[in-house]
Amino acid sequence: ANMDFADKRFSFEAGEHQGKRVIWIRFPYDEALKTYLRANTNAWWEKSVKAWRVTDNRHYRELFGMQLRIVGKEVLTKIHPVNRPALQRFQEQIALKGYSENTLRTYSIEFAQLLYVLKAHPVNEITDEQLRSYFLYCFHKLKLSENGMHSRINAVKFYFEQVLHRPKMFFDIPRPKKRQQLPKMLNKREVHRMIESTKNPKHQLLLKLCYGMGLRVSEVVNLKISDIDSHTMMVRVVQGKGKKDRVVPLPESVLDELRDYYKTYRPKEFLFEGQHGGQYSIRSAQSVFKTALKKAGITKSIGIHGLRHSYATHLLETGTDMRFIQEMLGHHSIKTTEKYTPVTNISKSKIKSPL
Repeated sequence: ANMDFADKRFSFEAGEHQGKRVIWIRFPYDEALKTYLRANTNAWWEKSVKAWRVTDNRHYRELFGMQLRIVGKEVLTKIHPVNRPALQRFQEQIALKGYSENTLRTYSIEFAQLLYVLKAHPVNEITDEQLRSYFLYCFHKLKLSENGMHSRINAVKFYFEQVLHRPKMFFDIPRPKKRQQLPKMLNKREVHRMIESTKNPKHQLLLKLCYGMGLRVSEVVNLKISDIDSHTMMVRVVQGKGKKDRVVPLPESVLDELRDYYKTYRPKEFLFEGQHGGQYSIRSAQSVFKTALKKAGITKSIGIHGLRHSYATHLLETGTDMRFIQEMLGHHSIKTTEKYTPVTNISKSKIKSPL
């Protein structure tokens, strides 16, 4: 009863199987250990390797107490040994600050780009003028986009300010102005067509919850059965972007489907689980959306995040108060929510053209 994966008899090792990343699990034969493994994972026995395997994902790494993957070995081999300790300290500081795994990976990759260019020159000895020249090189030679430039500047800025504790950016680098783009979205008819064209009950429910509750793709795959309260018809969205929990209403129209889905698929912990257990991957959810668009004959260039934009826009079009939408989306600032106002047609439709 007191068994867990911290038991010294379990050993875990990251590896590959048929071109996919897996975690190999080994332990001396013991029926109790085997029962515990099968009850808490979807592990498969590989006779040729004489080990159990599960998909290498965040869920299993946390469950087994393994270090989360940040950047691969190929990134480290390109960095001169003199600057590798800097990358390690950089990653440790991000982890200590409690930033998300995505931020950890993105910042690490962006900072590594600077370390590649420096070769054997220690990053701690770089001058203000050299940094300025590097950013100009990124903009003019590498042709980084506005978003790419912001991401790289932020990562480098984090190292000098948060790791080396130098004063607020100690040189003046003009940031490129971001393009003011309208959020990509689907109209109500397109959303309906897309959902109707998806016949797989699991995939259809995933799309309905993304749209019906305005969830980010990371939030929908993180949903646990314990987060859904069918009595109050509320869903707890745990640790969304910015590590903010929030509560959103569960659409009444999906309640029966949700119950049928549970009876059919019997998920253990996460509402949406992969074939071999653990939470459904973000990539799989994105693929479900792309397939649904194709089946519905929708040719718009849009990602699954567009369902969240559609949710916000359609609420605005029906006259929902913007403060309520801000809370439902989990936006820290009302200014973030206001980006949807130019998209709605409710006010524009009342304007009569002088023609």
